[in-house]
Amino acid sequence: MSRRFTAGAVATAAALALVVTMPSGGATAAPARAAEYTVVAADGVSADAALAAITAAGGTVVSRTDGVGVFQVVSDRTDFAARAAASTALVGAAERKAIGYAPKARLDKVERENLKTAAKNKGSESRRAAKADPLDDKLWGLDMMRAKAARKIESGDRRVTVGVMDTGVDASNPDIAANFDWRLSKNFAKDLPDVDGPCEVEACLDPVGTDDNGHGTHVAGTIGAAANGFGLSGVAPNVSLVELKTGQDSGYFFLDSVVNALVYAADKGIDVVNMSFYVDPWAFNCLNNPADSAEEQAAQQATIKGMRRALEYAHARGVTLVGALGNNHEDLGAPRTDTSSPNYGGTPRPRPIDNNTCWDLPVEGPHVIGVSAIGPSGKKSDFSNYGVEQISVAAPGGWYRDGFGTASYMTDANMILSAYPVKVLKEEGLVDADGNITPDGEGAVFKECTKAGKCGYYTYLQGTSMASPHAAGVAALIVSRFGGPDFRRGGLTMSPDLVEHQLLRTAAERACPEPRLQTYTNEGRSAEFNAYCEGDENFNGFYGYGIVDAYAAVTSPLQPWKRP
Repeated sequence: MSRRFTAGAVATAAALALVVTMPSGGATAAPARAAEYTVVAADGVSADAALAAITAAGGTVVSRTDGVGVFQVVSDRTDFAARAAASTALVGAAERKAIGYAPKARLDKVERENLKTAAKNKGSESRRAAKADPLDDKLWGLDMMRAKAARKIESGDRRVTVGVMDTGVDASNPDIAANFDWRLSKNFAKDLPDVDGPCEVEACLDPVGTDDNGHGTHVAGTIGAAANGFGLSGVAPNVSLVELKTGQDSGYFFLDSVVNALVYAADKGIDVVNMSFYVDPWAFNCLNNPADSAEEQAAQQATIKGMRRALEYAHARGVTLVGALGNNHEDLGAPRTDTSSPNYGGTPRPRPIDNNTCWDLPVEGPHVIGVSAIGPSGKKSDFSNYGVEQISVAAPGGWYRDGFGTASYMTDANMILSAYPVKVLKEEGLVDADGNITPDGEGAVFKECTKAGKCGYYTYLQGTSMASPHAAGVAALIVSRFGGPDFRRGGLTMSPDLVEHQLLRTAAERACPEPRLQTYTNEGRSAEFNAYCEGDENFNGFYGYGIVDAYAAVTSPLQPWKRP
């Protein structure tokens, strides 16, 4: 997507989108060995015409999202995807299959770099005075963003809702429970036994308020952990957190779950959504990459079309969209050859990426505020994607290797501390069966318990996944401060264009480093990590319009948005 200060014109989808599950008597039972597909209708094609085309291709619709023309389909025909792609009424079909997949790590390697070994390097962890919550002295990111000062003016409004589109949210943590919205939270990602393991419940749909991965809980804590004298606090400690489970327990995010969650967020009046992921199985979805088969090209075309429609639909209905820029240390305007795709349903292979016809989604989709990651020093994290084409702002995302030549180099304090499910910590050997921190977890995991015996756990991660929720939290503060009543759906609302304008306009400008070619050889990285910073102090490829500033965002008068 081209460089912009605010997003461009809205291309609206059909009038009203509802996620409708077909009645049990209204669809033919799925064949025992049927494959699952997400099918996208062509532009201008009615729902009835799309249904007819899907049936003619040999598919059975099990659920549908009419407003954006996306259908969940099962079929036992091995040629269903090819037949769907050949139909003029359909863009294509993206299959979710378990043959030849390359397992995705529970957490991105970047996000958990040296999580267990970090505790061995004790370094200087406490860099600032104690704050309201016991662990807030370890949240350097809040200090960098002036979030504590912002709270004296605006700490968030309970009527403002932030959707955490992620792997779930562990609502048993007292810091999360205080702000968790049970009414609006929903799971859109059914467990897939081939990658997620055996289903915990008969329907394979994990209960709301759980997170078997950890990623979503960590993100939620950064956005809105309560400032309650317990554990730690988030950027916007008084807003409501809405779990929109779109990620598998294994860490995959598939098209149908993401589209349905975006449409739901729009229809329910959710104010901000955070998207710290890319849509699997392609790191870049391309229109016609010659390295891909015709069937794979059609599936990617369906993903591109479906995601654009869903993002435009959400933006048009008041949802501010915030996304992680990615952890592949590359300029998104000049992407390298992709060697990681497809990471599910096929064999990864080298794929040259044409920037004009390939997109990293959702962050390169319409209206998404793209966030890069920086470490405590303010330097771009070595892993963070960058580039003037897509970046909007920078935010604290952690960088374990920051502080080369100082006592803080390669210490866990350089990363981002936030909430984490005890179940996952036990699986990783950082907490024992009795809930006690193990030697491997010492210094990397923290445990806080209430007088009533309710305990919360916290650990360090790093990544643009951790930067994006810092920006999403500031966006929520902006809506809390300047939003007006939502007479149609209740709560508060604010134009996403105005939210973005205020977020970007008040960010703390930061110029490119000198020399502009940032190298990471001292930190042990290869030349592939070298990054050239284009632009000036007002806007550049490392920091966008600057580092998000919570205090400036809530104290600077709102200015009218003008289309660029």
